Amino acid sequence: MTTTFMTTDTDIVIFGGAGDLSFRKLVPALYMAHIHDKLPKPARIVGIGRQAWSREEYLAFIDQHSPAFIEKESFTAHDWQEFLQRLVYVSLDVTKASDYTRLKEACTPNGLQVFYLATAPSLFTQICANLSGAGLINAQSRVVLEKPLGVDLASARSINADVAKYFDEQQIYRIDHYLGKETVQNLMVLRFGNAIFEPLWRAPNIKSIQITVAESVGVGSRAGFYDGAGAMRDMIQNHLLQLLCIVAMEPPISLHADDVRDEKLKVLRSLRKMDLNDIKRDTVRGQYTAGASEGVAVKGYKEEDNVPATSRTETFVALRAHIDNARWANVPFFLRTGKRMQKRQSEIIIEFADQPFSIFGKTPNQQPNRLIISLQPEESIQLEMMVKEPGSGMHLHPVKLGLDLQQSSDKRRAEAYERLLMDVIKGRLTHFMRRDELEAAWTWVDPILAGWKELDEKPREYSAGSWGPAASSALMARENLMWFEET
Repeated sequence: MTTTFMTTDTDIVIFGGAGDLSFRKLVPALYMAHIHDKLPKPARIVGIGRQAWSREEYLAFIDQHSPAFIEKESFTAHDWQEFLQRLVYVSLDVTKASDYTRLKEACTPNGLQVFYLATAPSLFTQICANLSGAGLINAQSRVVLEKPLGVDLASARSINADVAKYFDEQQIYRIDHYLGKETVQNLMVLRFGNAIFEPLWRAPNIKSIQITVAESVGVGSRAGFYDGAGAMRDMIQNHLLQLLCIVAMEPPISLHADDVRDEKLKVLRSLRKMDLNDIKRDTVRGQYTAGASEGVAVKGYKEEDNVPATSRTETFVALRAHIDNARWANVPFFLRTGKRMQKRQSEIIIEFADQPFSIFGKTPNQQPNRLIISLQPEESIQLEMMVKEPGSGMHLHPVKLGLDLQQSSDKRRAEAYERLLMDVIKGRLTHFMRRDELEAAWTWVDPILAGWKELDEKPREYSAGSWGPAASSALMARENLMWFEET
C-alpha cells in the first residue's frame, strides 16, 4: 500500500497521554490508521503526562492497556511493535511554563504539531498559554479540544475567547466523536444525494422525529466528573444536538466546512426557547437505582463510588423540542439519553405522517412509515413500509427494507476517532464544531438547566436495565406517540 499523505513531519501531542481516553480510544485509533497506511510516515505520537516515567515505562503502560481496545482481527505483534516505535513520552506539569521546554525539545522543528487536549477543560487556557510561551504554536499548528467545553454559556465563551488568543478559528478542532461515525456522515448523502427523500423531508410529511442515545453502562470511573455535569451537559448539549442539526439542517451550498456549519448554526438558533412551564411539561430528568443490567445485578447511581448520597444529578433526560422555521413547523423532536438503560442503542427515527385517507380502513397491523437510522451497536438504515400479508384478503403488515452498511461496501470502515484524527491532520474542519455553534447550543441549554434549578425537583427514579422513568413514555403519549422500542 502507498500513503496519500505528504511526508511533512507530524507530531500528534496528546495532553493526558496516560488517561482513559488516550489508551481506550486515541491510541487504538492511531494504531488502526498506522496499519492501514493512513498515518503519515514521519508522524510521531507524543504522550504528555504528570507521571515521572521514562519512554520505556510509558510504552509498557500503553502495551498493557491499549491492545484490549483494538479489534482482534487487526492486531498483530509485529504491527503493534512497529507502531510503538512512533510513541514518545514527555513528563511535565501542564501548569508549569518552564516544563514546556522539554516538550519543545521533543517536537520536530518546522513540523506540523497537532495538540490534542484530552484533559479537563479548566486546563485548556493554561496549556495554550504555555504552548505559546514556549514558541510551540505557529500558523500550521492545530489544537483539538475534547468535550465538554464549559459547563454553561459563560464558561464556554470564556474558554473559546482564551483559546482564540493563541489559535485562529481555523486551527481549532472542537471534537464530537459522534460526528465521525459513518452513519452520521452518511446522513448528508442520504438526505441530499437521493431525490426520493428531500421533497418529503419536512412538515407536514414528517410527523415526529426521535433521537435516542442509550447506554447500558453506569458512570463507572467517570463519577467524579459526571456528578458535576449530568446527562444534559454530557450528552444533550453536544452529541444529541449535533445529530438534530444534521437531521434538520437545510441543504448547504457546498460541502465546505463553513457552508455546512452555517446551516447547522441556523438550526440551533431556530430551536424554540423554553420557559419554566415548557420545562416542567416537556422535559423529564431521571436517575437510575439498583437493578439488573445485561443479566447482572448493579448498583444505583447514589451507591456508585465518588457519588454523594444526596446527589440530584440526572443520569437520564428526555425532552420535546421544536424548531421554529418553515421546514419543521409543528414537528416535535424527541431527544432521549440515559445511563443504565435496557441496552446500548443509538438511533434516529423519522416517522412519516399518516395518509390523509386509506382505502384499507383501519387495520390492526397498520403502522406509519419510518426511516430507522441505527448508529450503534450496529450501523444500518432501514425503511419501514406496509405490504400485503401473504394469503387471502388485503391484510397489511410491516416490512423493513434494510441497508446493512457493513455489507454495502468491501472498503474498511474506520472508527469515529480514527476518521476525525485523520481529518485534523488533513486540515478538514467540516465535522468539528465552530465557536458560534457551540455557543448557540449552550444558549438553548442554559435556560433548561436554570429552570431545573428553580423548580428544585428530584430526578425521577428508574431501575437500572429499564428504558427510563415512566414519565418519558407519558411525554410521548400526550401526542399519541411512543418511543420506537415500545411500538
